[in-house]
Amino acid sequence: MGAGGRMNVAAASDKPHAFKRVPVSKPPFELSDLKKAVPPHCFKRSLVRSFAALFRDIIIVTVLYYLAATIIPVLPKPLTYVAWPLYWFFQGAYLMGLWVIGHECGHHGFSEYQWLDDTVGFIVHSLILTPYFGFKYSHRTHHANTNSIEYDEVWIPKRKSDKLYSEILNNPLGSFVVFVFKIVLGFPLYFVFNLYGRKYEKGITSHFYPYSPIFNDSERFQIFLTDLGVFGTLYGVYRLALIKGTEWVINFYGMPILFMSGFFILLTYLHHTHPSIPHYDSTEWDWLRGALATVDRNFGFLNHAFHDVTRTHAVHHLFPTIPHYHTFEARLAVMPILGDYYKYDDTPILEAVWRETKDCIFIEPEEVNGEKKGIYWFYK
Repeated sequence: MGAGGRMNVAAASDKPHAFKRVPVSKPPFELSDLKKAVPPHCFKRSLVRSFAALFRDIIIVTVLYYLAATIIPVLPKPLTYVAWPLYWFFQGAYLMGLWVIGHECGHHGFSEYQWLDDTVGFIVHSLILTPYFGFKYSHRTHHANTNSIEYDEVWIPKRKSDKLYSEILNNPLGSFVVFVFKIVLGFPLYFVFNLYGRKYEKGITSHFYPYSPIFNDSERFQIFLTDLGVFGTLYGVYRLALIKGTEWVINFYGMPILFMSGFFILLTYLHHTHPSIPHYDSTEWDWLRGALATVDRNFGFLNHAFHDVTRTHAVHHLFPTIPHYHTFEARLAVMPILGDYYKYDDTPILEAVWRETKDCIFIEPEEVNGEKKGIYWFYK
């Protein structure tokens, strides 16, 4: 298909089950019906279990560092070219596990104490170069406006009028460039410049800028704190480089962070980008249908590293304060009620992200009897 051509990706797939569109009509159930189906204990936050999950990640990250620092330097040179990437991959995966704990703190899903959640989340996210409060508040907006093309906060789909995506990059080479760019640079560019985020008419949109239109006046001081946390970590890394050397810092910290940021993009992109889920404009959007238009994925053995949030994202959008150790049970409880409104795709992750990158190019409104509706689907 030539650049700019219009094709419904659902009709072109060789895996029709993966592309069955979710219903867009008003669900025959309410959020209250779903909540009644979830066992009450799922809404309870346990300090013991939350800290156990946090310490699990800290212990694994520490052990991986110890093994790498002890074993890799004494390996024959050719073997280090295999050992280092293995370390970066697994260390990045469990740093992503720590990121998930920080994200849970932002949802007040770690404990019954907001101050404790913010303290733990701020420390954890700062150490892995994530602006805790900046993300907490923009992510709140995302949950409040999921899949609204006007007001959602992240992974805003492109329109056909954006010629860079619909024509210039709408080919295999262009898709590969977008794929690599997204995985390697998507994390820092999202937080620094709000790439992939909502476009605001005025102001500098950055998770690090206290006066960004992303935040309201009551939140700006906490953005200053966020900046102190992240830049304090960067200064510590700089001082460590003076002592240990730049190569040491790159191998033991820089590359694992790069892998972690790639995992962050994979998770968030694949949970919100799929040919079978709709987006809505203000004439059609409502909170429940928007929250249901998400996709659960299977990351295989990495589910363990990511606390299994990979397979429970849909229920997380319905009940974001449920801690991760209860979300799988909650998911099983609501699935019979959700029926076709629940979307799960177990396509292998690398295949899925490549497919979505090359097929989910832009959105166009659905047409019924020649009339365009406020429901949008991906096309290429």
